[in-house]
Amino acid sequence: MDPLNLLSLALGLVVLAGGAEVLVRGAARMAAAMGISSLVIGLTVVSLGTSAPELAVSLGASLTDRTDIAIGNVIGSNIFNVLFVLGLCAMVAPLVVARQLVRLDVPVMIGVSVLLMVMALDGEITRLDGLWLVIGLVAYVVFAILEGRREGADEDQAPELPKRRVPDVLLVLAGLGLLLLGARWLVDSATVLARELGVSDLVIGLTVVAVGTSLPEVATSVVATLRGQRDIAVGNVVGSNIFNILGILGVTSVVAGSLPVPASVIRFDIPVMVAVALACMPIFAIGHSIARWEGGLFFGYFLAYTSYLVLESMQHAAAQTFGSAMLAFVLPLTTITLVVIVARAARGQSTG
Repeated sequence: MDPLNLLSLALGLVVLAGGAEVLVRGAARMAAAMGISSLVIGLTVVSLGTSAPELAVSLGASLTDRTDIAIGNVIGSNIFNVLFVLGLCAMVAPLVVARQLVRLDVPVMIGVSVLLMVMALDGEITRLDGLWLVIGLVAYVVFAILEGRREGADEDQAPELPKRRVPDVLLVLAGLGLLLLGARWLVDSATVLARELGVSDLVIGLTVVAVGTSLPEVATSVVATLRGQRDIAVGNVVGSNIFNILGILGVTSVVAGSLPVPASVIRFDIPVMVAVALACMPIFAIGHSIARWEGGLFFGYFLAYTSYLVLESMQHAAAQTFGSAMLAFVLPLTTITLVVIVARAARGQSTG
């Protein structure tokens, strides 16, 4: 094992942590200066920035005919963002979910996840599919910003003078630059290590690359949670998942012409991604919060999904059985969230 790879991993983690701190500080100040809620900044500026590594990796992979990495990176990142990032943040501190997320952004995340599943049924994401995805991204970002400014105006949040925004913009750019640098070091070194172990491109995309390119989301959301900017933490994850599908797969398929989707991804990984997105709605909507135990539930499902991928990469005899169990992903989540809904409603009635 090359010591330089291990050093790159360690340095990448340090740079990521520093970049996240700078980015969250700048984003929060920029939101106040522009009269836009920190949630909208998290959904747009922060999520677009922290998703830049996914875009770079998927574009590069598609142009070098490693489309399995391009597809696996996006699907794996979306699963990782909800199960690991939100799970970890909620275990650190219960997360408050803004009503706009429940009303608009989570339904959009669910909708684009289902749309991707439908587009992938024929075995590829075509250039025309990609064009529609990019158009959808532009429409979503414009609407989110307009909605954020309208809500800011309703709350009498007066924007500050333009000259006072420059330092905040510089902080955001510096934070994004550090995040991209740290993620690049981590992904490159981790990918080399995985290939030394004989792991396939698809599994590398779904695990090592997906986790590595999502580290900016991890760092940003955890730091935002610790700093009390929990709108940024949740908005960053939801916005990143929307951007990953609409922006990254859209741009990549337009540039590459088309992206073949492996049958195993259509059969297993995309349904898991859709199930994860669907699970957010009842958990977010009831009480507009993510409790610590719900974060633990997400985290536990991430460990189960990762275990399946490890078994699959090893071609272990238990992989098929484990995969069949994982395909029932929606059922336990739906059951648990329905129990939560009934329990919370009953508790509300008893205390009302």
